[in-house]
Amino acid sequence: MYAVVMAGGVGSRFFTDGWCGEKPMVKLRGIPLIDYMIDALKRSALIERIFVVTSPSVPETREYLKAREDVEVLPAPGLGYVGDMVHGIKAADIRAPVLVVMSDLPLVTPEMIDKVVSTYNQRVEPALSVHTPLYVCTKLKQRPTAVFNRDGELIVPCGINVLDGRLIDEEQPDFNLILPDIEVALNVNTVQDLVRCEQMLLDREG
Repeated sequence: MYAVVMAGGVGSRFFTDGWCGEKPMVKLRGIPLIDYMIDALKRSALIERIFVVTSPSVPETREYLKAREDVEVLPAPGLGYVGDMVHGIKAADIRAPVLVVMSDLPLVTPEMIDKVVSTYNQRVEPALSVHTPLYVCTKLKQRPTAVFNRDGELIVPCGINVLDGRLIDEEQPDFNLILPDIEVALNVNTVQDLVRCEQMLLDREG
């Protein structure tokens, strides 16, 4: 399966903490956030090719990625997340299921990516969306921008999806994969999130 990384965000919530720059290039332990996602995708057993969609808001990110040989950069016009995603998938001429992920999930592991893809391959729905229970976000002191009720359980979208590229202009019925793992729930929006990620990486190392 191919993967598309969405990396067009400015990271406006960082500005309140004095940050000035592009969100995909925010450093976590000296490494840009986007490198963590690319590394996880490269080490996944089920991802064959990686594309990164950028916007006019992230020229530094685009130039940084153009120097790499392991990803293909897809400049988008800045139509917002969904508009740029559709533009990128069409530009890459992807006419099969594709994994779409955000660049600000540095704790996601190759094993989690493989679990998402494997689950999708076992379903009949054309799309899959990864969610986490609201209590996980509450525990992390994160304020989700969207919350859904699924059979009485409050869930939050994580920014990891599988879509059918052949149906990209259509609304696709999706299967909700609910994962309680902090690694998929902790997207980096603030300096406090960055600190939590750093501590979790330290804990992971032992």
